[in-house]
Amino acid sequence: MRAVDHDVIVIGAGLAGLRAATVLAEAGLDTVVLEASDDVGGRQRTDIVDGFRLDRGFQVLNPAYRSVRRWADVPALRLQPFPVGVHVRRAEDVAGDPVGLATLADPRRHPLSIRTSLRSGLLDPGALVALARWTAPSVLTPRRLLRRAAAGDDRAAREGWDAAGFHGALRTEVIEPFLSGVLADGRFDTSDVFVRWLVGLFLRDAPGLPAEGIQALPAQSAARARSAGADIRLHHRVTGVRAGRGHVEVDISGADPASAAAAIVAVDAHHLAPLTGVAAPPMRGLQTWWFAPDAAPSASGMLAVDGRRRGPIVNTAIISRTAPTYAPAGRHLVQATCLLSDSGGSEAEVRTQLGEIWRTDARSWPLLRRDDIRHALPDQPPPLRPSPVRAGEVVYLAGDHRTSPSIEGALVSGDRAARMLLADRAARRR
Repeated sequence: MRAVDHDVIVIGAGLAGLRAATVLAEAGLDTVVLEASDDVGGRQRTDIVDGFRLDRGFQVLNPAYRSVRRWADVPALRLQPFPVGVHVRRAEDVAGDPVGLATLADPRRHPLSIRTSLRSGLLDPGALVALARWTAPSVLTPRRLLRRAAAGDDRAAREGWDAAGFHGALRTEVIEPFLSGVLADGRFDTSDVFVRWLVGLFLRDAPGLPAEGIQALPAQSAARARSAGADIRLHHRVTGVRAGRGHVEVDISGADPASAAAAIVAVDAHHLAPLTGVAAPPMRGLQTWWFAPDAAPSASGMLAVDGRRRGPIVNTAIISRTAPTYAPAGRHLVQATCLLSDSGGSEAEVRTQLGEIWRTDARSWPLLRRDDIRHALPDQPPPLRPSPVRAGEVVYLAGDHRTSPSIEGALVSGDRAARMLLADRAARRR
């Protein structure tokens, strides 16, 4: 075998690449991570804009993720949990009087909200029974549900709801608008098993925001990787990966090529084919608008959706009510997220719908930034099953596009690729 510079090169310092680098460095391998950007995190990045903490797109962290519980120091993240529930802007009645902003909240966490939820007009008994029927496997037998998907027993989420008999206002005004923002999918072609699994996690714990922003999670992962001995190099854009027998050559923009005995390519799906020739799934886009109104339109930090479906917004929240660390003292931060089509929602449309949802005049709210995340999440059609890790004898793949479109999927994929590399390395030495 020819001499190489390193044992392993990891391409990409997102959650998947950082987890892989940690496993490899802790196993004693000379590991270098090459990242094109100016910092770690991939899609999990946070910026300071006019004193506000803005994630790149509206993101939340669910501490119910098994990978987060195992590989992150959750208390150190100082997670600020969202209230477990949703506000719903409902349509006007026939007399022209607005029904108002209905509220549904988890009675286990907000017992005083039961009366308000019952008065919402959204809790049809038949729909509740059907929703419970659809949700139960994700809570009671989640591993069996995932095994069924791996065997091909899966379908689109909308078909799963139909099969469970789940119809009516609870579906069309609450569940669909809420999940369309979570999945970046307005048609609900996403795997039914994946959506059930995700909803099960929401039922187990309250998602929230790290006090220092979503980038605190990959920053923590990077610190662990570095302490294990991994060398993370920023501003190193990889332009080519050439695999030979027992080694990999990596071309780097503006620098000499590097070589290693193996490589893990942990880049977003849309960068995968140019580097490896491996086809990647289509990506779904989201658009987030960040506003800084002088006065908060509500005292609640609960997520709000538009059950009328009148406009581009799929969810909105007063972030500073849940996460005060995201705004300067005495200031307010509101996000509005839309599905990203070719152009997303126009500013006028977004402001109009925000005003209708929050019952205020949003036309003069200062706009801090608009994030167009064209590659927010990989498409996850049924059946839900992992994609291959190996892209050759010594080239491996990692990223949420190999497992599931989630923080959990990214971390698990990085761990899986690293452990497969270690197993192959051990087998070659026998």
